[in-house]
Amino acid sequence: MTESKDPFFSFPHPINSYVARWVAAGVVLMAIATIALDQPWIMPILAYGFIARVAAGPRLSPLALFVTKILQPAIGEPTKFVPGPPKRFAAMVGAAFTVTATVLHFGFGLTGIAYGVLGALIFAAGLEAVIGLCLGCLFFSLMMRAGVIPESVCEDCADFTKRQARLETEGRA
Repeated sequence: MTESKDPFFSFPHPINSYVARWVAAGVVLMAIATIALDQPWIMPILAYGFIARVAAGPRLSPLALFVTKILQPAIGEPTKFVPGPPKRFAAMVGAAFTVTATVLHFGFGLTGIAYGVLGALIFAAGLEAVIGLCLGCLFFSLMMRAGVIPESVCEDCADFTKRQARLETEGRA
């Protein structure tokens, strides 16, 4: 399935792992700037970006659009396709962290705790950006194995051979 045939409010499947890593790097930079420069107004922007990516993939996220339309083509990195549902789950976790941080700061004046939440986000997004380790994807996989997430949510995740065969027939392997 190609992204152009997807409904507007959907998440791409499969997704380019390199794009996800560059978006994570952008999140890390924005979150570090928020804390280091004491600029909490960046938190709602981060939250919006995660919510937009969960709702519509890169279509509504300025950061994801920049990465997919400008950065990735300019640097010409290779494409490595990975299943979309775990990345969407990871974006949901990022949304939870950034919305929590935003509410803690703007709703309760708990800036230090909000920055602590962003610190956890920096750690997780940093792992994705630097070494390609997606903690959200890891938890998604564990929840599938435990039966919390049904295999029908991501058949590619449940059976790697199906994923490999699909990618080969689409010329993406």
